[in-house]
Amino acid sequence: IVVLLLQLAVLGPALAAATLVLISIVAFITATKMPPHHQNEEEKFFLNAKGQKEILPSIWDSPTKQLSVVVPSYNEEKRLPMMMDEALNYLEKRQKHDPAFTYEVIVVDDGSVDQTSKVALEYCQKYGSDKVRVITLVKNRGKGGAVRMGVFSSRGEKILMADADGATKFPDVEKLEKGLADLQPWPDQMAIACGSRAHLEKESIAQRSYFRTLLMYGFHFLVWFLCVKGVRDTQCGFKLLTREAASRTFSSLHIERWAFDVELLYIAQFFKIPIAEVAVNWTEIEGSKLVPFWSWLQMGRDLLFIRLRYLTGAWRLEQTRKMN
Repeated sequence: IVVLLLQLAVLGPALAAATLVLISIVAFITATKMPPHHQNEEEKFFLNAKGQKEILPSIWDSPTKQLSVVVPSYNEEKRLPMMMDEALNYLEKRQKHDPAFTYEVIVVDDGSVDQTSKVALEYCQKYGSDKVRVITLVKNRGKGGAVRMGVFSSRGEKILMADADGATKFPDVEKLEKGLADLQPWPDQMAIACGSRAHLEKESIAQRSYFRTLLMYGFHFLVWFLCVKGVRDTQCGFKLLTREAASRTFSSLHIERWAFDVELLYIAQFFKIPIAEVAVNWTEIEGSKLVPFWSWLQMGRDLLFIRLRYLTGAWRLEQTRKMN
């Protein structure tokens, strides 16, 4: 027994090291060298209120709006109207109070098989295509890919990511704006304010199963250990970025699915972009696309691969690149 224990003591660390080396090799070999910025020809246009095609602008152009709101949407025909009504009511009231305030809402239909684009286009017809634009992706890219497509077509000085379910109260954008302002002076005009649900953690634990709570803590630990330190809630879909911060981070983004927020903040911390974490009002809305166990498992794998791919040099961070 003693001999067996000694063998295990010797072989255990060796097996662990060999496994890590093997995973690192797999991560390196399967890595996409450059972020996939390809646009299908049809994705370079949007339909205006008259149903005519217009070329989408680029984030590399000078801004012409104060705020762009990017709403990634996948099969959201039922939940999108409530979010759009709240957002547009707020934005219209704000513009009425302050005529100098300008905005746009960009709904990115991420290859939906329902009537998401049709529902969104009704708002385009109601408010005009200068205020509401719909980008319909040819195939599903994932939430990160959809957000990036919207960001790259935005005209705002500041760019807000907002989920289609309306889980975060839209007027809380003012809290994020204050969070950004408190970070000034911004290095190279770059700063990010992240909406946070960390203050609601105790309440959410009380309503969750032990298994889901364990998954949540495991994910938070992996985020802290592997990628991002100092941000308690990386996954809240309510984030405000300066135009410069958005172009720098999204032009280097590789992950297109659920864990993209983590890589986004990893990139931001690499470039020393200041980040504020701001508590927001948040309510869980039925109809989430996350499948608890498998989605967490996929995100855990993505976190490990993010770390290993940057560590091995398979992915490298470089200066801002223009989209092809």
